[in-house]
Amino acid sequence: MKHLLSTQDLSLENAVRILDTAEEMAHVGEREVKKLPALRGRTVVNLFFEDSTRTRISFEAAAKRLSADVINFSAKGSSVSKGESLKDTAQTLAAIGADAVVIRHWASGAPQRLANTDWIDAAVINAGDGTHEHPTQALLDAFTMRRHWSKLSGNASIGADLAGMRVAIAGDVLHSRVARSNVWLLHTLGAHVTLVAPPTLLPIGVESWPCAVSYDLDAVIEGGIDAMMMLRVQGERMNASFFPSVREYSRRWGFDDSRLHALDTLGLKDTIIMHPGPMNRGLEISSAAADSPRSTVLDQVRNGVSVRMASLYLLMSGGLQHPSDASALSSSAKASQ
Repeated sequence: MKHLLSTQDLSLENAVRILDTAEEMAHVGEREVKKLPALRGRTVVNLFFEDSTRTRISFEAAAKRLSADVINFSAKGSSVSKGESLKDTAQTLAAIGADAVVIRHWASGAPQRLANTDWIDAAVINAGDGTHEHPTQALLDAFTMRRHWSKLSGNASIGADLAGMRVAIAGDVLHSRVARSNVWLLHTLGAHVTLVAPPTLLPIGVESWPCAVSYDLDAVIEGGIDAMMMLRVQGERMNASFFPSVREYSRRWGFDDSRLHALDTLGLKDTIIMHPGPMNRGLEISSAAADSPRSTVLDQVRNGVSVRMASLYLLMSGGLQHPSDASALSSSAKASQ
């Protein structure tokens, strides 16, 4: 498996392999010298056609901690703004010797296009494409959940999955690549996922996804959840009115102070609150919820570096196997435990 394009393509064995490797990488971040020589002499290009802060910085930190050379490419101020195509840009990167390309693009499918052509012979990591997928975000979310879930059970997180965990994902599912990647990955890891949103913010065909769907956030919370993930309302992608008003949205589908208090009332003392960022405080999540002890927002940012270190390392060292080699990988994983 040379590329990381979608969580739908990840087998359980490969997903656990990435998460387990990320645990090892997390220890590097706790050392005084936060570096490994694993990718010394290799070149990683961050190719971003969309604005980003967390993802770009996280990938840059991950590559540098593995001792790779990093080139940051932004479409703004480059030849792309003059009309250069993705093919021409890719061939330029190939000419300078890129070993891995981390690409974020406004068009769904752009990373797959780059990976499936002969424009460049490099590992391709999807850092978010349109409203399609964002696999490393889902992996870091799963990493955060797995640590919490394992702590509750009193077991080590290495080798563990998320079997039995109840996860609710609420908000703008229609425009969210994070929601799509999380649904597929969490299902693979054994979690039960429920999407919560107004009907206008659910994509066509969602009934075929491996999850439950609800329009009532309060009912889902009362039914019991172990993790509550709020999604950002992506106003920049909306070309129509998807809900009556901001106030109405916040009241019905936002995680406000009353719903935070409800977790205590319902005895859900171990439920965590997640958000991929950036947050619209006061809209999809209140400041009290975002800053509460239950919040894992900063943990997710921190864990993102470890997960992206693991992804870069495994892809560039041949450590991820094609699904057809899953049985061999499983045997190897068991032998290493």
